[in-house]
Amino acid sequence: NTNSIMEFHIIIPARAKSKRLPGKNTKLLLGKPLIQYSIESALEILEPSNIWVNSDDLSVIKIAKSFGVQTLVRPVELSSDYTSTAEVLEHQVSHLMKKVNCDAIILLQPTNPFRDINFINEAICVFQNSGRESLATFSSSNKKLGKITNNIFEPINYSFGQRSQDLDSSYYENGLLYITKTKAILRGEILTEDVYPLICDNIESSVDIDTIEDFLYAEAIINAKNNL
Repeated sequence: NTNSIMEFHIIIPARAKSKRLPGKNTKLLLGKPLIQYSIESALEILEPSNIWVNSDDLSVIKIAKSFGVQTLVRPVELSSDYTSTAEVLEHQVSHLMKKVNCDAIILLQPTNPFRDINFINEAICVFQNSGRESLATFSSSNKKLGKITNNIFEPINYSFGQRSQDLDSSYYENGLLYITKTKAILRGEILTEDVYPLICDNIESSVDIDTIEDFLYAEAIINAKNNL
């Protein structure tokens, strides 16, 4: 039933000022600007008319235009260190809905250059069949976590002396992929209370580029894949 197929748009938000790694979205990762990896992934999923790069960095906008995707120059008031991704998406979707029909947004963060296209297509199918308002990817963690208050350590997910392999499964949001219905984004939400947790434990999900060390890690993974 084609009537049940949802209309998706991809948004890649890329802010100019990065505190920890200045200019990271245009920094070359093995000869390609970091943002290019996300644009190329997006083009394997949707048509250029359904892909938006949202940035206050004109060099990012220029790269996006060279791939024929849509661009939106972010207003100054949404370009500060304190602006949330949710605010950026809300502004973008308000702009988008004036022009086109859109049921849900696929958020690709440029800090992760690796995406398995089959995995994303699977995520889209899962989302459409889930009846949920959002989907996000999570990785499992086998770390013994706790909090420290007044120099007292309190375990959260284990008890002292417990073996790592006997831990209850804990998961963390890895930032690889988000899909959210536009009506939730217009409420200012990316993750909704009924978010569908899609587990993703491959090496790509561990990459999130914020520092020069992350860049070196990403380069090592690409080199290793190319040499297989």
